[in-house]
Amino acid sequence: MENKPFTIALPAGRMSEESLEFFARIGFARFSGPSSRELSFFDETGTVRILLVRNQDVPLCLLHGGAEAGVCGRDVILEHRYDLTVPVALPFGQCRLSVAAPSTQADGLFRLPHIRVATKYPHLAYRWFHERGLSCEIIKMHGSIEVAPLMGIADCIVDLVSTGNTLRANGLVELETIQESTALLLVNRPAYALQNSRIMELIRKSRLAAV
Repeated sequence: MENKPFTIALPAGRMSEESLEFFARIGFARFSGPSSRELSFFDETGTVRILLVRNQDVPLCLLHGGAEAGVCGRDVILEHRYDLTVPVALPFGQCRLSVAAPSTQADGLFRLPHIRVATKYPHLAYRWFHERGLSCEIIKMHGSIEVAPLMGIADCIVDLVSTGNTLRANGLVELETIQESTALLLVNRPAYALQNSRIMELIRKSRLAAV
């Protein structure tokens, strides 16, 4: 099984770019791809394959045997409570899951008798409001949730924030941080036995660089 390509699932977009740069920097694998439309490509040796998927789908690829390792945000693991080995927190992908509201309503948000919350993270959002004794209705959305207060369907949002530029562009202000997040290296448990040398090499080099 050691001759089988070692497959890593990455979230398409900025985190995949940071992951590929990281793998090259630690001396694990170098990639010349992807092209603009490639969702699967190999490193320069042809022994390490990358799959580009949605951030939320990275753990599913590992759980169902589609990849031996993967990178995704801590927020995804905490929201869905996947049973995966997480050997290393990686030194990129830093952001935070925060509560944000329109600037005109921010001061009184937590005094509302019932708060409508738009989010892609219903479990984390509900737990945060519930632990603070705040009555809330969770409205699960999948797209750009910053528009929810503009549409009048939510009083606030819970979403990932990096620079805060998107919030400000849509008249929202950040009020509270629910959870800090960073990129995590995930490992498929059976891969420890089937591709142990590759797994251990990736973990060892990642840990050295993450210190």
